[in-house]
Amino acid sequence: MIRDAIIHVAAGATLSEAEAEEVMEEMMTGTATPSQLGAFLTVLRLRPGAETVEEIAGMARVMREKAVHVHLNDSVAHHALDTCGTGGDGSGTFNVS
Repeated sequence: MIRDAIIHVAAGATLSEAEAEEVMEEMMTGTATPSQLGAFLTVLRLRPGAETVEEIAGMARVMREKAVHVHLNDSVAHHALDTCGTGGDGSGTFNVS
């Protein structure tokens, strides 16, 4: 799928939510090669316009499914520290890291 997506996006087209999910699945499972990752991210960045809601939603869904969930019991939860800067600090900022 990522090979087709590279060609599709390089031509200026957008991905459907399902296509974006398939691409991210390949990226996160190691099916896509490093060269394919670089090519896809490059054509995505060079394509006129921004990423679409469908592309972001599809890719985010796969990332959330693949994320390692950390479950802490109450005795240690208050010692946990979020070092990602996800925007939950209440300062009105938005961070994509």
